Amino acid sequence: QLACPLDLGCHSVTKVRNAARNLLTLDEKDPKRILEGSALLRRLTRLGLLDESKLRLDYCLSLTVEDFLQRRLQTLVFKRGLAKSIHHARVLIRQGHIRVGKQIVDVPSFLVRVESEKHIDFAPNSPFGGGKPGRVARRKAKSGSKAAAEDEE
Repeated sequence: QLACPLDLGCHSVTKVRNAARNLLTLDEKDPKRILEGSALLRRLTRLGLLDESKLRLDYCLSLTVEDFLQRRLQTLVFKRGLAKSIHHARVLIRQGHIRVGKQIVDVPSFLVRVESEKHIDFAPNSPFGGGKPGRVARRKAKSGSKAAAEDEE
C-alpha cells in the first residue's frame, strides 16, 4: 500500500505539534522544556519550517502540512526548474538523477535542510548532468553515424 504524501506530512505535523503542546504545558523554567524546546526549534529552523523571527514554541502549533510538503526534495527539484512537472521530478529522483551536495538521493520525500537547498543538482553520472548519453541518445547517434557513412558512399 502506497502512503500518500499528505498522510506523511500530516503525521510529521502531528508529531511536531504534539511535542510542542506537551512542552508548552510544562513550566517555562522547567529544564526539560528548555532543553527539548530549543532542540525542536533548532531542528525546525534547520529544515526551513520556522524562520529566525519565529523561534517560539507557540509558532510550532501553527505549522501546516503544506509547510512540510514545500520542503520535500520532489517539490524543490520542480521549483528549481530541474524537472518539467512535479511528477517528472519524482521520476528523476527515483531514477538517481538528482543529488544533494555530493550524495545522490533517490527518496522523493527527503526533507531538504536550508543549507543543502542550494546544492540540489543533477548527478554527475546522469545524462542530464553531463554524464554519458542515455540509451536512446546513444542509439540515435549510432544510427546517425551509419546514415552519414552511407551518404558518403
